[in-house]
Amino acid sequence: MTGEEDIALETRQSDQARLFSPSAARNRDAIRDAFLATMPLTGMIVEVGSGTGEHAVHIAAAAPHLRWRPGDPDAASRASIAAWTAHLGLGNVDAPHAVDVMRPCRQEPFDGAEGVVSINMIHIAPIEAAEGLIAGAAAILRPGGRLFLYGPFSRGGVHNAPSNAEFDASLKSRDPRWGVRDLERDVAPRAAAAGFDLVTSIEMPANNLSVIFARR
Repeated sequence: MTGEEDIALETRQSDQARLFSPSAARNRDAIRDAFLATMPLTGMIVEVGSGTGEHAVHIAAAAPHLRWRPGDPDAASRASIAAWTAHLGLGNVDAPHAVDVMRPCRQEPFDGAEGVVSINMIHIAPIEAAEGLIAGAAAILRPGGRLFLYGPFSRGGVHNAPSNAEFDASLKSRDPRWGVRDLERDVAPRAAAAGFDLVTSIEMPANNLSVIFARR
């Protein structure tokens, strides 16, 4: 990925270091509510591909007993995460990490995590990113820990709306390695092989899903 527009697929406004995501503004409440209903509310949560950081601070503000560890391989995104954290004065959000799931990295600083979160990432990346995310989550989560994914998914080879089929085609036109992932064919089998069971999938606004797995 080569630039903020490629990473975001949207035009973002900024206020010095803080970036503002239109999509985050639209869906952050629904994602927060799905997280609060299905994920641990104490302990350490590691977020991968945090983008602007708006989801991180929105959820962390609603769950003060969590230690939220956001991060992104993009430097401008990390600066935005730190700026949002400072702006809101949140003491339970750590300085952003730079983990890139496409590259092997040391997992020790995150061992014993209660949850791993990735929002709107695996479709704007090669399938190897999903594989790296799942493998990394399996390495750091305690038994019973949960993996939370949010974004567009197809189900059993079928898109759940014409808009998702169009979005999938648009993603592939940008990079043939990208695309809307199929929950049953692409994601769940990889998760099962890594030691995860599917807990639930929640229908979200704009034909997206929140998908939650638990580590055995």
